[in-house]
Amino acid sequence: MAFRVGLVAGETSGDLIAASLIESLRNHIPEVRFEGIAGPRMQAAGCHVLAPAEKLAVMGLVEPLKRLPELLRLRHRVIRHFIEAPPDVFIGIDAPDFNLGIETKLRQAGIPTVHYVSPSVWAWRGYRIRKIARSVDLMLTLFPFEADFYLQHGVPVVFTGHPLAEQIQEHTDRQVARRALDLHAEGGPVLALLPGSRSGEVARLAPDFLRAAKILSARHPDMRFIAPMATLEAKRIFTALRMKIAADLPLAIYDGRSHEAMAAADAVLLASGTATLEAMLLKRPMVVAYRLAPSSYQLIKHLKLMRVEWYSLPNLLARERLVPEFIQDAVSPQALAEAIDPLLYEPQARHRQTSRFHEIHRQLQGGGSERAAKAVLELTGTLR
Repeated sequence: MAFRVGLVAGETSGDLIAASLIESLRNHIPEVRFEGIAGPRMQAAGCHVLAPAEKLAVMGLVEPLKRLPELLRLRHRVIRHFIEAPPDVFIGIDAPDFNLGIETKLRQAGIPTVHYVSPSVWAWRGYRIRKIARSVDLMLTLFPFEADFYLQHGVPVVFTGHPLAEQIQEHTDRQVARRALDLHAEGGPVLALLPGSRSGEVARLAPDFLRAAKILSARHPDMRFIAPMATLEAKRIFTALRMKIAADLPLAIYDGRSHEAMAAADAVLLASGTATLEAMLLKRPMVVAYRLAPSSYQLIKHLKLMRVEWYSLPNLLARERLVPEFIQDAVSPQALAEAIDPLLYEPQARHRQTSRFHEIHRQLQGGGSERAAKAVLELTGTLR
């Protein structure tokens, strides 16, 4: 009987990581079969779909409550499916609020469980470490500081490195990326605007991003702006805001192509998230902003759930405020413009960020998906 792997991935980043893991596992066991909640990359890699990953694309503390009955039904269906047809191992990729409940039930049923991509338990909602210890046989972390945390709490863990650190080269040619996007060689600096992948993120951050761009454009008339949009809905929201706020801004909007846009840019203004890691690996100076729905942010503050000094990945990995970051009410057009300006026009400010980005890139090259695949197969006793 073929080796079977159950998978549940949420959102674009989880889909990317899971697809890379699928390929690495297949290199060891060609006849391996995969099934679960899968995104388009996982499906292309050969994962049988029980439900699409977009079903899990919710964020914050309050927003998921609106879809709670639907999510609970889906989780119950996944648990029932895998208990009735047990896989050799179950791997939950990210989406901890959804996956840890599945992992708990499947582990109780005797199915080995792995969680790939640590929840930010070291940063907030630290009480979850007890549930994680009950839920997983193995935690796979993308970052070394996460593995240190789990070792301190007695949870079996392997630091895999991040797949993106393997996929992105140490040096990326800016001019090649610009030609791919039909950006003319002549002209001033290029600033990439990435206000998030979800509709709510875009609606909350894009107005300030566009107004900051207007300030910079008035100050530096030769500046150019590009904005890759993750989804058609995000593009619709952003385009409407652009026409209302900055219709005359020299701005090109793209469907997808965020990697090329960041590679083509001289600096990046973006929402906190996986994109900050990609910008860092591309060695592009950045300013990071984040704004939750007001209800979620007030709840986090009231319950004192946040425990970190910094929240953007580059700063967490550097263990200092390497990149300017602004959250909630601190996000303003003027603040963003003042933080971006030196990254475009002062070589020393650019170098301070990019020199550390090179160091961190090398630290994250732990083997990524190949190390994760070996850890999974060692857990199940099937490493060949």
